[in-house]
Amino acid sequence: MNFYSLNKTAPIVSFKEAVINGIAPDKGLYFPESITPLPKDFFDNIEQLSNHEIAFQAIRQFVSDDINDEKLQQILDEVLDFDFPVVDISDNIAALELFHGPTLAFKDVGARFMARCLGHFSEGNSNEITVLVATSGDTGGAVANGFLGVKGVKVVILYPSGKVSDIQEKQLTTLGQNITALEVEGTFDDCQNMVKTAFLDKEIINKRQLTSANSINVARWLPQLFYYLFAYKQVKVDDIVFSIPSGNFGNICAGMIANQLGMPVKQFIAATNVNDVVPRFMETKNYEPKPSIATISNAMDVGDPSNFVRIRHIFKDDFKKLSEILSSYSFTDEETKHAMVELYNEYTYIADPHGAVGYLGLKKYLEDNPDSYGIFLETAHPVKFLDIVGDTIKENIEIPKKILKLMGKKKKSISIRKYDELKDFLLTK
Repeated sequence: MNFYSLNKTAPIVSFKEAVINGIAPDKGLYFPESITPLPKDFFDNIEQLSNHEIAFQAIRQFVSDDINDEKLQQILDEVLDFDFPVVDISDNIAALELFHGPTLAFKDVGARFMARCLGHFSEGNSNEITVLVATSGDTGGAVANGFLGVKGVKVVILYPSGKVSDIQEKQLTTLGQNITALEVEGTFDDCQNMVKTAFLDKEIINKRQLTSANSINVARWLPQLFYYLFAYKQVKVDDIVFSIPSGNFGNICAGMIANQLGMPVKQFIAATNVNDVVPRFMETKNYEPKPSIATISNAMDVGDPSNFVRIRHIFKDDFKKLSEILSSYSFTDEETKHAMVELYNEYTYIADPHGAVGYLGLKKYLEDNPDSYGIFLETAHPVKFLDIVGDTIKENIEIPKKILKLMGKKKKSISIRKYDELKDFLLTK
């Protein structure tokens, strides 16, 4: 399987090259040359398969030229060592919990999968790879944990100062070893722009082999399709509606790849906070990025979601076809808090702010489609937003022991304000 740039002026590359490059030389995101649907009996009998078997069959066509079956099995065994339960909320609403991994966030799967791919590719290679990543919240912790101690790989994480939760910050600033955190005076968009600029800076790329661990990287993005297959296995309902709290749109885009593989889906809902570029696009057909706005669902504070170009490409930029399967709604912080209270008081379910936005998106869709069955994705453990959740539902949340241990560690970060400081760090450290 080869991958091509969506800007279509860069060379076609292998999976390995796409992972190591991160982004194509023409600034485009990589996309697989083909997507072969899985056999019908795969879905007919999916409940008889283990999660590892499901993941192996789903991802194999994309990686098999560079990762043999035995190695892929080993990688999946290491990545998928926790549960992905679907929890009933009401008769036609359920939550898919994706926070049972080591950093309590859905990004654990993609980060660990990519880390093990890069570790495999760097075996016997004397050239060190630098993973450069921007985070609006959970990506940083997942990447830091996934890559910790991986030989031949250094990780540099940029995060916006004061705009991630205390637990999120501790998860990416306390590990040390091959992990460095750069605290940026600015927004997530500033961090992401710095990363994109570095990838195009010839001085840097002549000295360092850079790759990205954001969802623009195919090894971070594609494994997220597992979630939808795991959910389908558990509920086995045709024409499921999935509501995904969406920031950079990698997760929902991966869900659409699961749909391309043959999994029946009635509708995808991109639920956002007030960073509503995509909801406005679905109303006006005009894509107009704007500066991001800080919210209580900070991992979704993205003003120009990178992966939406992949979604448009899946549907060949045919707005009619896209609108048949994608709905998108935005919600304020007050609406999000109200949803958190409703979930707790009516269903005794504690949701984090991102999951609450997903719940709101599903409820909005069900207003006009009351006979549908929907699953919203709960992407982070509520303890990661301890103050917001506790103050909103007026309850104390039990803190896992591994988080208590983490909070006692000393933060280590380097403050930067502008791109030149990032460039200097990458050239001299």
